[in-house]
Amino acid sequence: MDFMTKEDFINESNIEIIQKLMERNNGYITAKELEDFDISRNYLSIMTKKNMIEKVAKGIYIDSDKIEDVYYVLSASTPKIIYSHMTALYFHNLSIKAPDSSFDITVTKKYNNSKLKKHNVFYVDDKFYNLGVTEVLTPYGNKVKSYDIERCICDIIRSKKRMDLEHVKYSIREYIKRKDKDLVKLSKYADKMGIKKEVMDFMELFYE
Repeated sequence: MDFMTKEDFINESNIEIIQKLMERNNGYITAKELEDFDISRNYLSIMTKKNMIEKVAKGIYIDSDKIEDVYYVLSASTPKIIYSHMTALYFHNLSIKAPDSSFDITVTKKYNNSKLKKHNVFYVDDKFYNLGVTEVLTPYGNKVKSYDIERCICDIIRSKKRMDLEHVKYSIREYIKRKDKDLVKLSKYADKMGIKKEVMDFMELFYE
């Protein structure tokens, strides 16, 4: 998404500005963005009544002609979440199936949000929260925060009692086939998380 300033739209009408911002944001607009451009939120109500946009979460709207990206909307409405485990591995093409309506999400131990009740939430210490965090594209082409592949492999092994074991095995087998796998990084992550022996022992089971 290209960065845009108020000066770019000095001769545009407010609705045209909003539409151009949505084009740059893959069909989305937030109330916060309008504040940055000194545009009243009333325009969101006007555009909603005209069926030009739809509200998908508090302060988040989508072009009515677009299909809602539930991964992006959840991430944008609860920015402290990080997609993890099998949901993140789905983004990395290492999951046996697409997630259903419940996603694997990691947050810090002190974080609490009622929006996450329907999801599979993993709580971690602050020191592990940002380990391996990256940005990935959802199937709809929007950027969300996720863990990288090596962090996900560590997580599914550490949390295997909460996972479908066949799904865990599939992801590890597929990871081993990947040309871009980084076993050094995997070992470093596992060591930092205090699970190096467990991860290495589990990985050895799948090497032929």
